[in-house]
Amino acid sequence: MEQDKKPVMQDQPSTKQATKIGIFEDHEATGDTAAAYDFWRAGSGRRQVPGIIKCFGARPDFLRQVVQFSNTVHFSEGHLNRRHKEMIASYVSYLNRCPY
Repeated sequence: MEQDKKPVMQDQPSTKQATKIGIFEDHEATGDTAAAYDFWRAGSGRRQVPGIIKCFGARPDFLRQVVQFSNTVHFSEGHLNRRHKEMIASYVSYLNRCPY
């Protein structure tokens, strides 16, 4: 019977969500994932990491690239300033019934 048991990986994401993507909650994040979450917090000024960011927790290297790209595309000054872009993003999220 002991042979039938599969080993449990230490750095596995939380399993209580209803997604196919493993989500690393803040209290579960260690090493590079925790550092990537801190990188996002430093740039956003927010404390709670949203689920859309956590879904990249298994690939902290990619998460940093996504955050940098998002900051460049969404939050750099251009035809629209950041305030207007945030208002549009909030309205689209509302229309999609998205909590982000």
